[in-house]
Amino acid sequence: MANDYRTERDSMGELQVPADALWAAQTQRAVENFPISGRTMPRPFVRALGLIKGAAAQANQELGLLDEDIATAIRSAAAEVASGLHYEHFPIDVFQTGSGTSSNMNANEVIANLASQQLGSDVHPNDHVNMSQSSNDVIPTAIHLSAAIAVSDELLPALRHLNRVLLDKSIELDAVVKTGRTHLMDAMPVTMGQAVGAWASQIAACIERIESTCPRLHKLAQGGTAVGSGINAHPEFGTRVAVALSAATRIDFSADTDKFMALATQDTAVELSGQLRTLAVALMKIANDLRWMNSGPLAGLGEIALPALQPGSSIMPGKVNPVVPEAVAMLAAQVIGNDATITVGGQAGNFELNVMLPVIADNLLDSLQVLANGSRVLADSAIAGFTVNEERLQQALSRNPILVTALNPVIGYEKGAAIAKKAYAQGRPVLDVAMEETDLDEAELRRLLDPAQLTRGGIGG
Repeated sequence: MANDYRTERDSMGELQVPADALWAAQTQRAVENFPISGRTMPRPFVRALGLIKGAAAQANQELGLLDEDIATAIRSAAAEVASGLHYEHFPIDVFQTGSGTSSNMNANEVIANLASQQLGSDVHPNDHVNMSQSSNDVIPTAIHLSAAIAVSDELLPALRHLNRVLLDKSIELDAVVKTGRTHLMDAMPVTMGQAVGAWASQIAACIERIESTCPRLHKLAQGGTAVGSGINAHPEFGTRVAVALSAATRIDFSADTDKFMALATQDTAVELSGQLRTLAVALMKIANDLRWMNSGPLAGLGEIALPALQPGSSIMPGKVNPVVPEAVAMLAAQVIGNDATITVGGQAGNFELNVMLPVIADNLLDSLQVLANGSRVLADSAIAGFTVNEERLQQALSRNPILVTALNPVIGYEKGAAIAKKAYAQGRPVLDVAMEETDLDEAELRRLLDPAQLTRGGIGG
């Protein structure tokens, strides 16, 4: 069994590390210190660490601080980490030291080990891989970098796809009139196109909000090192890292001009999480509207039929449930909870450093992932394929007593209320009762009470 481990040493002494592990002593200490959740730092975050270490090696080489051979080996090893090739060698729990030092050293040790193997000579995790860096600027940079990539490559494309699907559906259903509802009670008519178009506008507004945060998200802390002053880093280092990361990701990054703020706060992560919370609220609203409209098919509204995706009950044959809207509502609840954690985490900027960085990263990246995936599923498995029960819509419309609202300018509110109450009590169309209770002829009443005309607003039809 002794051959299953090797001895590693750090500034605190020796300890045993699994023989096949790419990490070394500091990572092992963190593994032993934090057996808390079993949740490791997410893949996008580890990818960001790899990208940062590769960009740092390039910048240090350009500045004449790192030998070309060592820099090349570090960049090659860092690229492997960024590709996800060695993710199993990042075992540290999310709930670790608040600066994320353990995860930074995990990356340094893994990359140093790989680079040493490639080079055939020792590459040091601190002196070489971590040159010109501190955990205190690497981890905030990794949060911004990983979130920016997720926003650019995953979330915004998914939201634009959902918006297009909604717009297409709103055009398809533009002429279909339904009973509007306020307070879950019958109200003036709207078209299905107007209702779905409102959802599309919600998503478009969410896209705009998220995009408005990106300029701040694209500012990086790298170069601030320990407290923001840039000790042990060349003055050009942060800018050169940002240029290298921009080239690697095709996102326009820049070095934050106030690195003291970049280390001490996570205000941009809190801001982005707030935008994601707003998106979650919008998705939950859309999901719940779909569930209500799909309810039934006999005892509910039954206005639409969502695609039948799977059996809905283990005991009731033939039951089909709105599973996609339910899943989206649950992920929205998760994102709202994540935002609460990130908000508390953002308050932990004690003096020169925020000390809840790992949990902020984990929750922010979780929100980005489930929102991107959920938006596509909602678009493709619910919105695109639902059908409308136009017969059911027309039955409800013809008996809707609230249509009498259109007669207010002609007969007055009180007379309209009396007609509405009588129509509802007798279960009769408003048109029939209005013909009995007013002097207006049938043609005029039909014109004034035309549901399709009423969806366009205005006075007197």
